[in-house]
Amino acid sequence: MQKILKLNPVSYINGVVYIPGSKSISNRALLLAALSSGVTTLHNLLDSEDTQYMLDALKKIGICYSLSDNNTTCHIEGNNKQFKVSHPISLFLGNAGTAIRPLLSVFSLYKNNVLLTGNNRMNERPIKHLVNALQQGGAVIEYQNNLGYPPISTKGGFKGGTITLDGSISSQFLTSLLIIAPLALKNTTIFIKGNLVSKPYIDITINLIKLFGIHIQHDSYSAFYITGNQRYKTPGNYTIEGDASSASYFLAASAIKGGSVKILGIGKQSIQGDIKFADVLEKMGAIITWSDSFIISTRNKLNAIDLDMNHIPDAAMTIAIVALFSKGTTIIRNIYNWRVKETDRLSAMTNELKKVGAIVKEGRDFLSITPPNCFKLAEINTYNDHRMAMCFSLLCLSKVGVKIINPSCVIKTYPKYFQDFSTICKS
Repeated sequence: MQKILKLNPVSYINGVVYIPGSKSISNRALLLAALSSGVTTLHNLLDSEDTQYMLDALKKIGICYSLSDNNTTCHIEGNNKQFKVSHPISLFLGNAGTAIRPLLSVFSLYKNNVLLTGNNRMNERPIKHLVNALQQGGAVIEYQNNLGYPPISTKGGFKGGTITLDGSISSQFLTSLLIIAPLALKNTTIFIKGNLVSKPYIDITINLIKLFGIHIQHDSYSAFYITGNQRYKTPGNYTIEGDASSASYFLAASAIKGGSVKILGIGKQSIQGDIKFADVLEKMGAIITWSDSFIISTRNKLNAIDLDMNHIPDAAMTIAIVALFSKGTTIIRNIYNWRVKETDRLSAMTNELKKVGAIVKEGRDFLSITPPNCFKLAEINTYNDHRMAMCFSLLCLSKVGVKIINPSCVIKTYPKYFQDFSTICKS
C-alpha cells in the first residue's frame, strides 16, 4: 500500500529557505572532477538519490572520494581522464538521466565493456540520438533489449570527428558529448539537427567545462567546435549553487499565499536557466527582488500568461500550478520534452490538474489551464516523479488542501523538501 501525505490548508506563507545544491550542477561537477588531474573539493553537493547513483558508479570504477558527515562536501581524486575498467561491469543508475547519459559517453571513450541499466521508467526513456552521435565518432554500442532505449552496453571506440546530433529530445545528449569531446583523439565538430531544447542546460555544461580548464566554442547553438586530446584540470574548490528548479516551489508559494519568501544560495549570477522562473512569476504579477546571493518573492495579484517555456521545462511545471491561482487561462507552450522525463509529464499533469477541478487542454507540446471555480480535495498520483510531488504540494494553498501519493519520491532530488516546505507554512 502506497503512503499518502495529507497537507492541510495553509493560510499564509512567509520565511527563509536555504536551497540544497543543484542536481544538474552536482552530477556534472562530480563527473568532471573524476576526469580531471588533481583533487577537487565540491561544497554544497546535493545529497539525493540521483547524485548517489553517480557516486556509486564512480566508486565502482575506482574513483576515490570522501564525503562529509552530511554528504554535502566531497573531496574527489581525479584520474586524469582515464575511465578504463579491466573487466566487464554493470552499473545500475535508477532513473537518473544526468548519470546514465554522460556515463555512456565517457565509457565510450576507452576500450571498456560496460553495461548501463536503470529502472523500468529509464528503460522507456529514449537514448538513440545520443547513441547515433557516439557511433558517428566510432563508438561500439549495443542495445540489450529494445532498440533506442536502455539497458545499453559500450565497448569504447569514440575518437571524435564530425558529428550530427538531433537536439530535439534532450539537452543531456549534447551535454554528454561536450564533456567527452575534449578528451577524444580528434577534434570534434557537432552540428545540431532540429531545434535544440533546453539551451540553458547547455550553458551550465559549457560553464562547468570552462571551470575545469577547457573552452568550447559554438555558433549560436547550431554547431560546436571542440579541440581534442585535452585534459581537465581541477579548479581546487567549487561551491555548487542552490537548485533553481527546487527554488521554484517556494517562490511560487509566496507569490500565491505570501507574505514573502527569501531563497538563499542562488541569485542573479546563477548559471542555471531555471532562474528565469522568477521572471515568469514576475510577468504573472508577483513581486520579485534580486541579489547576487538571494531571491525574494512577494505575493501580488496573479494573472494568466501564454508563453513558450522550452528553456525552463522543469520549472514550467510549477507555473502549471500557479495557473490554478491566477486569473484567466494560462498556456504553456513548446514543452514536448515533458513526455520523455521521469514520467510523461504532459499526460500526468493533465490527469491530476483535472482532479482538482481545473479545465485542461493537452496538446502534443502544450498545456492550457483554466483555474477551477472551486478546488476539489484530491489524491494526487505522483507517478514516482519527484517534480509531480513537489508541484502539487502547492495545492495546500487552496482552501481544501491536498493528498500526495508516494511523497517519498522526492528523494530523487530533494529528500527534505516537505520538511523545508513546512517551515514557511503558517496556519
